[in-house]
Amino acid sequence: MLFIVPTPIGNLKDITLRALDALKEVDAVFCEDTRRTLNLMNHFGLSKKLFRYNEHDERSVAGAMAWLRSGKSAALVTDGGSPCISDPGRRLVALARSTGIKVTALPGPSAVIAAAAGSGLPCDSFVFLGFLPRSRGKIVKALKAAFELKKTVILFESPYRLKKFLAMAREEFGPGLTALVAREISKIYEEWTGGLIDETIARIEAAGEVKGEIVLLLRPPEAAEEEADDEPGGPGDLP
Repeated sequence: MLFIVPTPIGNLKDITLRALDALKEVDAVFCEDTRRTLNLMNHFGLSKKLFRYNEHDERSVAGAMAWLRSGKSAALVTDGGSPCISDPGRRLVALARSTGIKVTALPGPSAVIAAAAGSGLPCDSFVFLGFLPRSRGKIVKALKAAFELKKTVILFESPYRLKKFLAMAREEFGPGLTALVAREISKIYEEWTGGLIDETIARIEAAGEVKGEIVLLLRPPEAAEEEADDEPGGPGDLP
């Protein structure tokens, strides 16, 4: 049996009781980085066999599958957040399911969901792009396709590329673009910076060097206009 176990993205108190139970009960833990997972296990007084799982290494995937086929259980974890969401794990889950191995996915910490909930932007539905390609042409193509849906767009970006990305987005999509930067979610220096993109760029530039993990939320002006046209009120709405 394979458990998909989300782990804290910053604050260790965010781990769930079910996650701790799974980590206690399994025969081994498949990790993105055994050192990071060992620190987590030690913090909660847990001791298990830890194996590094590399999605791009055929021997690693085969070894994980051999373990599961032998009837032993395992928890799949990454350095933070939910496995398989812009993190390793998809191939292993697909292979396990295709061979009849039971897979259980636990809910838990997610930078994407935390950013959506804390943004104040419409997120009844949204588009998640993960990490975008490096080339400008591919980035613009992906964003244009997403913006056509007139939804809030959520993506991950490196702190080292954030300023360059925002400048590119301003140049390509204009001053009507809303941009919100969620930095270090759930950590000591958690910070939210946002507004129309010129305002966001000015605040980011004034802050100096950008550090930490970044979730970026974008909303095209067409989506804001459509939202403004929606008629308020309806059954069950507050007066």
